Amino acid sequence: MAGKKVLFVTTEISPYLDETEMSVIARQLPQGIHERGKEIRTFMPKFGLINERRNQLHEVIRLSGMNLIIDDTDHPLIIKVASIQAARMQIYFIDNEDFFHRKQLLHDMDGNEFSDNDERSIFYVRGVMETVKKLRWAPDVIHCHGWMTALAPLYIKKHYKSDPCFKNAKVVYSVYNDNFKQPFRNDFIQKVKIEGVEHEDLTPIHGKVDFEAITKLAITHSDGVIQGSASILPSAKAYTQTNGIPFLDHQPTESYIDAFNDFYDHICK
Repeated sequence: MAGKKVLFVTTEISPYLDETEMSVIARQLPQGIHERGKEIRTFMPKFGLINERRNQLHEVIRLSGMNLIIDDTDHPLIIKVASIQAARMQIYFIDNEDFFHRKQLLHDMDGNEFSDNDERSIFYVRGVMETVKKLRWAPDVIHCHGWMTALAPLYIKKHYKSDPCFKNAKVVYSVYNDNFKQPFRNDFIQKVKIEGVEHEDLTPIHGKVDFEAITKLAITHSDGVIQGSASILPSAKAYTQTNGIPFLDHQPTESYIDAFNDFYDHICK
């Protein structure tokens, strides 16, 4: 289905961050999908350890300036952009001083996970959606990578379900072995709730909000699920299949782009 639009929402992209399974896929996949005739947009957080000068990031003034309210606190949304010249690909970065200016990704120098990772995830996902709206770019497929994007399927299917940019979009969630150890804080459900999101929409996280719960929440509201890592949480595949959601097993390096492209076409039928 050439000409379809695919939005990639990820936590990591090489070369802006070190090479990992996710960052390499998030770098190669958009380029490969574009080469197969689809239009793309790609987003990631602007973590503080990303060198803006070396990577030639610059703020997009026309997209910045909005405030997102999380737990009754206003957080300014700053949008930056850079290009990977070899791939003829632009990357949009979601930035905010409170959440993304520290010099580590998800934990401090002692290995302790940041207590506000829950709010960072909320801000990032909502920031992507609001920016796409400003771009007036309606994706056919939204492919989310990793737990930091796990709220995207929920918000797209509930909060943005009538929005012209998202009402026809299919959501694909890639499950990786990117487990976090510290469950989110007890008030997470209240922070997540915005217009259109009801208590019953959050059933998988009614108890402890750990990695398994947030993964199941993402799967619940997705149209397709991909096994991103060779080894993932065993319950993720079983939960997907129990709920009748299309599932794509882990794919070899040499063929995953074609497999993902075919999977997008399958769920768009």
